[in-house]
Amino acid sequence: MSTVVAEIETGAPDYFTMFAPPPRPQRRSAVLMLFGPRADGGEGDDVVLTERSRELRAHPGQVSFPGGALEEGDRGPVDAALREAEEEVGVAASGVEVVRALPELSLSPSRNSVTPVLAWWPEPRPLVPLEAEVARVVRAPVEHLVDPERRFSVVHPSGVLGPGFEVEGLFVWGFTAMLLSALLDVSGLAQDWDAGRRRPIPDHVITSWTREGRP
Repeated sequence: MSTVVAEIETGAPDYFTMFAPPPRPQRRSAVLMLFGPRADGGEGDDVVLTERSRELRAHPGQVSFPGGALEEGDRGPVDAALREAEEEVGVAASGVEVVRALPELSLSPSRNSVTPVLAWWPEPRPLVPLEAEVARVVRAPVEHLVDPERRFSVVHPSGVLGPGFEVEGLFVWGFTAMLLSALLDVSGLAQDWDAGRRRPIPDHVITSWTREGRP
């Protein structure tokens, strides 16, 4: 955690400058990048990831961090990220130590922005997903995320390539994978992996993605 914060304070990594949000985003959101001691008692840490319900209108079936739009009453992105994590997966804000809010990022060409909030969970409790929004929630070991055999390049239907992970039965791609990849690089935890190993987005995600009206 300290390494990540120091690197970002020294100068935002390329990822954070490349995807800087527009001056006046139409919608502001926040996500909680929540790390804690491994759930299985092993060495190292894990991070909370959710698989969104396939019935949701926005990004159905995709893997994400707990989070959502800033609402009236939120004092800022940190408040929003903590509130959403409690609503979506039952993480009590009182048990979370916020490390810092990372630079805002552009989520898509739709002039929306999202603030990643880096946090530590010293005494994790059981997670309880909100069934209407979350199909599954897992605590993914960082050890698995940095395993070169679990990493690959995702081939987007447009032909664009992006980072991907296979962890705890989840196919992680898009914004979440890019953010995880950037964080692992900044922290110095990333291992060399074969970017030439390519995988398409699974059919169920493509179906959901198409249902959103995307090409």
